[in-house]
Amino acid sequence: MFKNILIIGCGMIGSSILRGAISQKLCKSIFVFEKNANYKKQIKKINKKIILIKKLDKEINKMDLIIISTPMSEYEKIILNLNKNLSSKTLITDVGSTRANVAKLIKEKLSKKLNWIMSHPISGSEASGPKYGSKNLFKNKWCILIKNKKKKLIEKKLSRFWKKLGSNILFMNEEEHDKIFAVTSHLPHLIAYNLIKTSQDFQKTNKKNIIKYSAGGLRDFSRIAASNEIMWRDVFFNNSKNMSKIIDLFIKNLKNFKIDINKKRNSLLLNKLKKSKRVRQQILSLKQDISKPDFGREN
Repeated sequence: MFKNILIIGCGMIGSSILRGAISQKLCKSIFVFEKNANYKKQIKKINKKIILIKKLDKEINKMDLIIISTPMSEYEKIILNLNKNLSSKTLITDVGSTRANVAKLIKEKLSKKLNWIMSHPISGSEASGPKYGSKNLFKNKWCILIKNKKKKLIEKKLSRFWKKLGSNILFMNEEEHDKIFAVTSHLPHLIAYNLIKTSQDFQKTNKKNIIKYSAGGLRDFSRIAASNEIMWRDVFFNNSKNMSKIIDLFIKNLKNFKIDINKKRNSLLLNKLKKSKRVRQQILSLKQDISKPDFGREN
């Protein structure tokens, strides 16, 4: 499908793309640029055919596809190297979790001759690093491609690439994407972080070790609270406008739950709980999750 693919940043997502591309024979040669020394050691163990490069210099001009899989705070520096060393024949994509900020960066900083189509594979876990990657990570999961009317041909080629990795493709614009994922992804992570902080504050104030009593609820929230902190800082900052609105709505609903509980509004509270259960069943029916409360993980 491609002669040469370069993955810039090879953590869990990047190494999953790496494994999938090798497994599906989507290129003749696959290259990786990774700064983390420990990650490099893990990458070398994946497959002997992987070529690690030390710099993003003129040699990257031979790449047909470049996939950026770093924290978004690194994008601007990467763009400087792309502008200097690439031609229009190379297709660029990334896997960032917010899109409007990247669209703005592309418009303002990327050379007009270069071709960048934004991707967002809706896959992953709280684990970080190449050793946690899987060639099947994207199988039957959504991958969002950001619409680009001027670049339909390369858009189709990128779509075929993700389909070969197992993804189901959806097209959105960047504003729609960021509003939706503020609710479905970004807020849940923020809630998880805040729940763990609340538990720590409660433990400190009451001088009781409550963490050891963590059952399914706190344990399952703590899973996503173990996600990469740099990545999620970037997500929160880059989608701050949508996050602020959805946080306000969350606080409003939480206050209403508090009133229902304090005033023992039986029917109102039960109705909310039942509706939540139905939404959970809808999520399961889409097969983007599984029914086990531990998310299918053993620990």
